[in-house]
Parts: sequence; structure tokens; C-alpha cells
Amino acid sequence: MGMIAADLLVTHSWVVTMDADRRIFRDGALAIAGDRIVAVGPSDLVEQSVVAREVIDGRDRFVVTPGMVNCHVHITGEPITRGNVPDDADWATNVFEWLIPTYLAQTPDEERIAAQLAALEMLRSGTTCFIEAGTILDLDAVVDALGATGIRGRVGQWVQDRAFAPDDDQAALTRQAVATIESELARYPGTDDPLIAAWPCLVGHNTATDDLWREATALAKAHGAGISAHMSADPADPDFYLTTTGRRAIAHLSDLGVLGPHLSLTHAIHLDDEEVALLAASGTNITHCPMTAMKGAYGATAVGKFPEMAAAGVNLQLGTDGNNNGNAADLMRAMFVTAGLFKDSRRDASLFSAYQVLEMATVNGAKGAGMANRIGSLEVGKKADFVLHDRDRPEWRPLLNAVNQLVYSADGRGVHSVWVDGRRVIDNYRSTLIDEERLYAQVEAAGAAVLTRAGVATPSLWPVL
Repeated sequence: MGMIAADLLVTHSWVVTMDADRRIFRDGALAIAGDRIVAVGPSDLVEQSVVAREVIDGRDRFVVTPGMVNCHVHITGEPITRGNVPDDADWATNVFEWLIPTYLAQTPDEERIAAQLAALEMLRSGTTCFIEAGTILDLDAVVDALGATGIRGRVGQWVQDRAFAPDDDQAALTRQAVATIESELARYPGTDDPLIAAWPCLVGHNTATDDLWREATALAKAHGAGISAHMSADPADPDFYLTTTGRRAIAHLSDLGVLGPHLSLTHAIHLDDEEVALLAASGTNITHCPMTAMKGAYGATAVGKFPEMAAAGVNLQLGTDGNNNGNAADLMRAMFVTAGLFKDSRRDASLFSAYQVLEMATVNGAKGAGMANRIGSLEVGKKADFVLHDRDRPEWRPLLNAVNQLVYSADGRGVHSVWVDGRRVIDNYRSTLIDEERLYAQVEAAGAAVLTRAGVATPSLWPVL
């Protein structure tokens, strides 16, 4: 048999494959050609079968993992107003008095800057693919900005249609929302596997009518896309649906026929046992944003049924949410929090092992993003989306158990290099594609401008002189 031609061969590294057998190679190698993985396994065997144009010897230096998938992140608005919202605001105050005014004050150029900053932060901390949370205003500007970063993602324009004002034309609002989804799916289709493609990204909660839920679901299925939406972060959601339909939120969505593997619902904290069973039976994905739940006092550990969802077989994935809620787009931090929250609240150390949490950040996320056959694990034929974690750091010494180290010791600051679609987008801790210093200067100016335009001050309990 002839030698395998490769563009890059990474050798003599710990390789955490996340394949079906969850193999981990202490002295492993990974080879890529174009945008695909062409070999993975023990270094001695791979080196005998691969001839590569470039070789990286990771001896005593690198741990190789699949790129992580962030299944819920707001990439505009909050990246350029990070940390402005105080940490003592309840859910309604946070959303309606702090976040929405700043979102609505953005210009297309500011959305571009925010999207690039969010993408940079994700890439530099090992996330190679994301699902947008549903608050983009100018989708064209954002897609253009993301293209310059090299990240993979699924994005959508802000979509809601429920008439809240007495003089709103409900039928017109629904037609406009459906037209927005139709337009974005036509402009940014997911066919031919582009890095960036459109999904219907509903705001969710109580902002979408039954008609919009049905129409969005039909369009997503027709285009091979998914849907993301917020739901049941706060008791206000189940209370609304109980009052208006007689059913809790998830039960009502089930009655509409819109649950399923195409759908990712974020937060899903205030559920009952029936709703957990409906999620499991339908194959609906649930995105847990642990850092937001803690900061926003959502009640994830007090009433959340995440252990029950996991036991029932619900596909649980991770998100970092917005930079004024989770406050960081580093999914490794979300892994650490997830691994500990329910151990402590239930006093059960068996809940959410490091192995299970790493699955949530990789293969589970890939499944929820509709890309399980392409990303999420290091296997021959899959896309070359992978990360080199730098072991020349104190938190990586000694290395005895790579999974424990990834979840409990390390974070995104130890990400040395990142490839997406076979392209090296982070090299030695820096973007290979964008001018980071220029972007940081733009972010500083844009954040101040948005807050001024929105009439929102930055509070501080202590004097800032």
C-alpha cells in the first residue's frame, strides 16, 4: 500500500480523539490533507504510513483535541459592552433594562467589530464552531466579518413576531418574521458545507407565536438547517405558556410538533418531569450555559433537571451565552463549572464526570449543530478542526490524565494553535488572519460609543478615579 500524502503531520503528542471508542493516545499523531483528517493513531504507525509537507513534533509539548462547539453565544452587542451589566440584576432587569437597549443602539460596523472579537476569543480558547444565540441585527455585516476570522458557525438574524402592543398587526409581524428566515436561508445556505451558514435563530421565550414556530420548523427542515431559541431560563416562560395555553413551555412546543433533533433550546432550567421526557423522546438538544446560570441566579442547581435530562438521554451541550452574562466565550471555563455544579448541589460526585463534560463540549455540540458526521472528533474523513493545547504551562504539569486536565486544570489561555477546515487560524497564541491590535482599538471605541448612544452608564460600587 502506498504512502498517504498529507499537508501536515503532528506527531508525538497526547491525542484525545473523542472517536466512538474515545481512544486517547499518549504518543499519538494526526495527519491532515486539505480540509480533512487522513490519519490518526500511535505516532510510530502513522509516521510509517504518512509523508507530509510539514511536520510538528509535539514531544512533551502538545495535547491535541477536537475543536470545541459553543452552542449558544451572542456574538454582537455584548462582546463590545462586556462587564457593563452589574451582577445583582434579576433576569428581567438584566434583559430589558441593560441588554436590549445596548443591542438596539448598535450600528452595522459595531456589529462587525463585536462579531470579530467574539470569534477571536472563541478561536483563541479552542472553540472552532458556534451557534449564534439569535440577537444579530445586520446579518450581512456579521457574516462578512466572520469570514475574515476563519471560524465555523451557524448564525441568524434576530427573529420574533409576537404582538405585544395593542396596535401591533400580528399577521404582518408573522409575515415579516417568516420572510426574514426565508431570506437568510436563501442568502447563506448550508449546502456544500460552508464555514458560515444561516439558521432560524428565534429569540424564543414568549416572543414567537405558534405560527412562527411552525413556519420556522418547516423552513429549517426543508433547508437542512437547525433552529436555536431561548426557553425556560426563568419561571416567566412556563408561567406564560400555562396561562395562555394550559401547558408548560416544552409541552406546548411538543403539541405544536416542533421539537426534534433540529432544535436546540438554551437554558431549559424551569422544567417538570413531563417536559424532560418529551425532550428525550423527541431528540431535542439542550444547551446548558452554566456561567450565565450562576451569575444570573437562574436556579440551575436549585431546580434544574440537568442530571435527570442526562439520565434520560437528552443531548446536553454547552454554551457561554453573552459577555454580560457568562462574561467569557471560553468554553473550557464552562466545562469546569458544569463538572462541579451538580456534584455540589446534589452532593453526588458521580454526576457529570470530566469525560461526560468533554463530550458535551465536543461530540454533543457537533450533534446539536447538525455536524456530527463532520466535526467534534478526530477521525479519518472528518474535517480538520483541531486544537493544540500547550503543555509548557504550570497547569499542564504533570500530565497524568488528559481529560481531567482539560476540564479541571486547564482553560483556553493554554490554547497554542487552532485549525479550522484544515487552515491554521491561531498560531502561537495569535490569529493568523486578523490584526488583533487594530481590532482591540476598534472594540474600545465601539463599546464606549454604544453605551453613550444607548444612554447606559457603567455602574461601580467603588469610586473609579
